[in-house]
Amino acid sequence: MFNFLPGPILFLLSSTLLAINTIVWSTIIIIGGLIKFVLPVQAIRTILSRLMNRCMWAWACCNGGILFLIAKIEWDVEGLEGLKQDGWYLLISNHLSGFDIAALTYVLRNNIPMLKFFLKKELLYVPFMGLGCWALDMPFMNRTSAKQLKKNPKLKGKDLETTRRSCAKFKYIPTSIINYVEGSRFTKEKHARQSSPYRYLLRPKAGGIAFTLSAMGEQFTNLLNVTLVYPDAPDDVLSGVMHGKVKRIVMRIETLPVPEVDDKRYFNDAECRAQFQRWLNGIWQQKDEQIHQILLKNNSPQLVDDHPAKANG
Repeated sequence: MFNFLPGPILFLLSSTLLAINTIVWSTIIIIGGLIKFVLPVQAIRTILSRLMNRCMWAWACCNGGILFLIAKIEWDVEGLEGLKQDGWYLLISNHLSGFDIAALTYVLRNNIPMLKFFLKKELLYVPFMGLGCWALDMPFMNRTSAKQLKKNPKLKGKDLETTRRSCAKFKYIPTSIINYVEGSRFTKEKHARQSSPYRYLLRPKAGGIAFTLSAMGEQFTNLLNVTLVYPDAPDDVLSGVMHGKVKRIVMRIETLPVPEVDDKRYFNDAECRAQFQRWLNGIWQQKDEQIHQILLKNNSPQLVDDHPAKANG
């Protein structure tokens, strides 16, 4: 609607509207979280959690409305068939931008339960967003490093137990959990530093997804493998969207069975970990080729030389 305006004005308009949207819905969610905290009756907590998830749904819808105002974006989405709002899903995706969360929550808002994230403990202190995520029962993790384990072996298994306690809150309401297995947003610098065997992806890390599966794998209905592509976007996707420069967003969703992870074997057997990593590398190799074909079809300037991606085991 307003995409005829100059880029700087669109950026100011979108920044203001997105901030207002986040502050309003985060405040309502935080109030619900505080009520839930002082009234620890499970039936009441469940009702409040459903209402707060609905507020997150409204936040995602408003984000879509803001996008409609500032840009003419064509959404090319495949794979929504068969998804259910009363299922439990573990979602893995490539990670390109801070805009990814808004895109995923908007597209999937009516097809699966609202997404939950494993967050670094430090993010709890981000204004509005941190407490909003806490109120929505998103787990805040303080991962034990190898150095800490070496110094204090008693900490072994503590992270898994913390994850299980956090995930126990999800057993009352259908939940979708997203895990960015690359561990970081894709940049050309990170790609080069890793000597990544993929053209458009960073190396996937199996530890996080194995951690989640070992904690609550029996609850998940399916694993959702999402491929997200911005064919005409500049390197800074979020800035490009907010300046009205992104015209097309491609999303492919593949529904897979949930792999089984035995935590006793996985965390104590190197071959078991290597086998799981090879499985994830295979998915990432297919994803890399899928991204290449999408970029080729869209005549994207992001295309790189067509060479086979070979993931290391």
